[in-house]
Amino acid sequence: MNAPPAAARAVSAEKILLRDTIGPIALLTLNRPAARNSLSEALLIALADAFAAIAADKAVRAVLLAANGPAFCAGHDLKELSARRSDADGGRAYFAHIMTTCSALMQRMVALPQPVIAVVHGTATAAGCQLVASCDLAIASSAAKFATPGVDIGLFCSTPMVALSRNVARKHAMAMLLTGEMIAAEDALRIGLINRVVAPGAEREEALALARKIAAKSSHTLKIGKQAFYRQLELPLADAYRYTSQVMTENMMARDAEEGICAFIEKRAPKWEDR
Repeated sequence: MNAPPAAARAVSAEKILLRDTIGPIALLTLNRPAARNSLSEALLIALADAFAAIAADKAVRAVLLAANGPAFCAGHDLKELSARRSDADGGRAYFAHIMTTCSALMQRMVALPQPVIAVVHGTATAAGCQLVASCDLAIASSAAKFATPGVDIGLFCSTPMVALSRNVARKHAMAMLLTGEMIAAEDALRIGLINRVVAPGAEREEALALARKIAAKSSHTLKIGKQAFYRQLELPLADAYRYTSQVMTENMMARDAEEGICAFIEKRAPKWEDR
């Protein structure tokens, strides 16, 4: 008897995506080391399912996204994609399905109430670089490298371009996209793709320390702020101010804002209720 889809997903997720809990922090680890953690269809589904579960889990206040093996993520699984060229339509429907699935995952990360921190120890290329750019923050080892090398194989990194161009200035993004060249962690820091560079092996502890600092804040406030941050970026200046003024007004009415301001005035630590 065939396993039901939910059970099949659970088995798949257990093998290729690991989830650990460190206090109020969820640690997701890509676990396809032999395939350089390439984003197979199964891994895309596992990630989407994990983020959906985390979004509904009020005990989780921050998320770390890490990987096992020599690479962080090599992008899409090109062997899996190429195998579908034998389909009646040459693979068109499957290619569209994978790109749509991947794009939905990246948007799910941005929409997640909790902040997501990438922990990059090795290379992050193509959709792997997109994964880093889609996280809210990123800590990288000095051994990490980044690239959007699709142009080298005749497949321009068009979907990774969306996240990349929303993180770095246009000319930096275009240089990466047009040349496909690998950039070092220090260069990724300089252009704004990542937040910090640390010694190899120290990236996870550095990211965990950052996550704990974030987790100590009001999760209600962080949810409001993260949502407003990404929405206002897409608005004209006057509309952005109008929108964020409304957000701050509503935020002021929240219990945690009242408590936080009172605690500041009274010179004491706030007691968050996450509402």
